[in-house]
Amino acid sequence: MKPIASLAAALLLASLAASCANTKFKRETETSGTFESTAWSVTIFSIDLPKGALMAARENVNNAGLANTVVTGTEVAPHLGWFDWLLEILSVRRARLVGTWGFEK
Repeated sequence: MKPIASLAAALLLASLAASCANTKFKRETETSGTFESTAWSVTIFSIDLPKGALMAARENVNNAGLANTVVTGTEVAPHLGWFDWLLEILSVRRARLVGTWGFEK
């Protein structure tokens, strides 16, 4: 029982540490600007804890409630191309979104 309890504790700590997310907004005009949102997640056997990094980054931007948000760039690291399936076994991923929000005159 002891190895199972320590594994459960390690998974819990990894999921709590993995729920880091950050969103920065920069106002360019009175009604528009840019944003950058980043999030981290831990993947263990194709299960993302607490959720997928890209999904968490998108949710942070959406929860801000700003009008007319447009994602202009996404980045997920690490990215191994065809070998991404290896990252589904055990990995830590970081997603970054950049874009614009609001209405320009």
